[in-house]
Amino acid sequence: MLDSTELALYRRLAREQAVCRAPSLVAAVVRDGKVVWSGARGRVGDARPDDNTQYRLGSITKTMVATAVLRLRDEGRLDLTDQLEKHVPGTAFGATTIAQLLSHTSGLTSESPGQWWERAPGGDWATLVASLDTGATKLRPGFKFHYSNVGFGVLGELVARHRGRPWLEVVNDEILTPLGMTRTAPHPQAPHADGFAVHPFADVLHREPAPDAGAMAPAGQLWSTVTDLGRWTAFLGGHTGGVLSEDTVAEMRTMNTVDDTEVWTTGFGLGLMVVRYQGRHLAGHTGSMPGFLATTLVDANTGTGALCLTNTTAGVGIVQLSLDLLTTADELEPALPDEWQPSTVDPALLALTGLWHWGPTPYTLRVLGDGMIALEPIGGSGRASRFRPTGPDTWLGLDGYYAGETLTVGRTGDGVANHLNLATFIFTRTPYDPSAPVPGGVDEAGWR
Repeated sequence: MLDSTELALYRRLAREQAVCRAPSLVAAVVRDGKVVWSGARGRVGDARPDDNTQYRLGSITKTMVATAVLRLRDEGRLDLTDQLEKHVPGTAFGATTIAQLLSHTSGLTSESPGQWWERAPGGDWATLVASLDTGATKLRPGFKFHYSNVGFGVLGELVARHRGRPWLEVVNDEILTPLGMTRTAPHPQAPHADGFAVHPFADVLHREPAPDAGAMAPAGQLWSTVTDLGRWTAFLGGHTGGVLSEDTVAEMRTMNTVDDTEVWTTGFGLGLMVVRYQGRHLAGHTGSMPGFLATTLVDANTGTGALCLTNTTAGVGIVQLSLDLLTTADELEPALPDEWQPSTVDPALLALTGLWHWGPTPYTLRVLGDGMIALEPIGGSGRASRFRPTGPDTWLGLDGYYAGETLTVGRTGDGVANHLNLATFIFTRTPYDPSAPVPGGVDEAGWR
């Protein structure tokens, strides 16, 4: 990046570390699949941390567990609407669905019963599920957002049962290794930062414990580096490296529920936090464990993301820092749009473009590339969606009102397209075309 941009980014990082009294703080900006800037302040031991220094990720671990679950779904081993009982029988909360666990709408208790799990060695699955035998469900499943660390302990067990080995092995073999994330691990490996709490009224530190969380480890066990978390940020933005399809990662980024404790700006998709900020739609996750804070956020529309890692229990505004780094990068060095070039379009598809009418309302159908089309109301207000081809004369809605719905081209006896059938709505070339099967029929007197 330009020297002036790097100075602005580094100044923001330095201010956060100094004002919020972080023992050390590292951050990076990701663009188009790679780290384009990174910076560090403070000390780890006697040295400045760098892109290879490990910090604890905390709940960013959940995003990798969610990815393992979505891989199972894409392989046809489960459906997101399946009840847990189908895959992990014998719990007191088997009626909750996999999608509800992923989106924190299962109603499960936020923390495991007993000791504060983040500061105490964790037990095995049998111990955890026994502790949840009564009173584990605090809210009706599907009722509202209720963050649940326990839910991801459960999802880790689900992954382990389907793969026949521990969830950590699955995540390492299926996700971390293919993405080249060689410095992401369940326990710290030198060089790494130690976790501290900073005294609220004096500049002194208190070392925090870092036990193995056992069956709760899928909620926050992993450690990582700027380099590896940069690769993960790129993954969440769509540079998936074949671990998941881009469509599946986009599905994970889609808002399922909002956190309505205040005027909402955050919510959750499938294992991912979703943030609305200054007109942007960002996705990623935060992490918090005793002695550590972390965050990763990416704007899939611009390809720009940001991350930060610090070894303090509290006090650093990790979300706002990442948002500021991301927006600063895009404001000072906005990404250029891809250069336009003409492409080859099937003449049969080209014949479908142009004006269509839903009743008296005019729409345009445009070709987007790769056989995709967009159907949009003229003037911009109304039901607009993109569609992906699924067969001869059929397309599947990808977003907007018609997400998941099928668009089918209707033709006359001589093969001319004269209407579109979209979720029973009929679009015609002219308003209420009498040659098309308009529901309710067309007045024989016509327009008058």
